[in-house]
Amino acid sequence: MNSIDIWILAGVPVTSFVVALSGAMMPGPLLTVTVGESARRGFWAGPLIIVGHAALELALVLLLLIGLGAWLHRPWILGVVGLSGAGVLAWMGLGLVKASRHSRLEFDSQTAGGLHPVWAGVLMSLANPYWLLWWLTIGLGYVLFSAKFGLFGVFLFFIGHILADFAWYSLVSAAVAQGRHFLSDKLYRGFLAGCGVFLVAFGGYFGIQGVKFLLAALPA
Repeated sequence: MNSIDIWILAGVPVTSFVVALSGAMMPGPLLTVTVGESARRGFWAGPLIIVGHAALELALVLLLLIGLGAWLHRPWILGVVGLSGAGVLAWMGLGLVKASRHSRLEFDSQTAGGLHPVWAGVLMSLANPYWLLWWLTIGLGYVLFSAKFGLFGVFLFFIGHILADFAWYSLVSAAVAQGRHFLSDKLYRGFLAGCGVFLVAFGGYFGIQGVKFLLAALPA
């Protein structure tokens, strides 16, 4: 492995963290249940919900690796996935920048109907169609990209990804459990804008890599 590959590998968990944080911050079923369960059970409800969410995502990553193992090094597949992931990243990024102008971090609560928080994390993830769309485009592209460095690369991607979920939802859970919103709307909008700009730039990188793979797949 040359020095460039080492730097790219080192950047996998960092970029994975930021991309995942961008998705985690957007309101959805997981956020509303985290708020409700944190108000009812206390701070640890949030991390426990993400344990269920992480278990589901780990199973999905393993399925992607097992089912696509024979295809991982086909340039045309990497190219198509790269371009589709780039499109979704750009769409998400522009949406975040637009949302940063007026969004508010709403603490609307919703309980999980008596479910254990871990199971609530699994079910609320499955209930969000955006979650599956994310994994079929961006997530799949990232798994294929990090798999070039072997299982260690996939491990670094997953660690960065899931740490973002734990960081954000633990912060929200702490805010609710303490009965005060120390995340101001201005700070929240700043986070959204910063993540949006990053996603657009990263989408450009994914797109360039996708074009390279497609060109490599053309007959000589």
